[in-house]
Amino acid sequence: MKPLQNQNVIVVGGSRGVGRAIVEAALSAGATVLAVARGAADLKQLAWERPGLKTLSMDATAEAAPQAVFDALAPDVLVVCAGALAAAAPIQEQSWEAFSANWEMDVKASFLFCREALKGGLKPGARVLLIASGAAITGGPPNSGGYAGAKRMQIFLAGHCQKESDKLGLGLRFIALSPARIMPGTGVGDRGIDSIAAYMGIRPADFLASLSDMQTPDDVGRAVVDLATGKPQGSSFTVSGSGLAAAA
Repeated sequence: MKPLQNQNVIVVGGSRGVGRAIVEAALSAGATVLAVARGAADLKQLAWERPGLKTLSMDATAEAAPQAVFDALAPDVLVVCAGALAAAAPIQEQSWEAFSANWEMDVKASFLFCREALKGGLKPGARVLLIASGAAITGGPPNSGGYAGAKRMQIFLAGHCQKESDKLGLGLRFIALSPARIMPGTGVGDRGIDSIAAYMGIRPADFLASLSDMQTPDDVGRAVVDLATGKPQGSSFTVSGSGLAAAA
């Protein structure tokens, strides 16, 4: 039997990049999968490429989004991967709107879905995975606005929600997963590579050449399946080219 056979998996932010890789991994693991994203066109293309995939066009930061998503498919595994592009300018050149973009998208979506889970939206035994970033651990580059802080908050949120679940006896599992390195070939990754290289005054190719132990989106997808089906200790993990590990 496949590891997610007879399991329902929801991927919020599942139409592109890392989210799409998680959708692919869950499908390959035998799950019934619902991909949620704002872009109806991207979802339509993904559903055409993967017959049997369920899709829902939804703004994950809308107050009513979690209930609407859970009504569409009651999840055994919920993955929140939705995220905004990080800022790409020195702090003194950013507006608050640009600086806070990841708080208003990444953190807000995570907060809303976790809150609904704690209010009884998910059945006992369900697992909630928040996709954070290695920038939450390293601090990220100084031209990325509030990105690193927002991703760190997702890690804090997973830990806080786990304590609340335990206190209330809900039987839920909350986990934050941080891809350790920036990933080319994704919207967030390509934007980040270009902006960091420009900030450093080097070519994007030279910046990439300086990195080691890089994971791919497929590695992240496999890590999600491992965390969803295993019994890991703790609420914060990283995935790199070396594999899955508990966060320090």
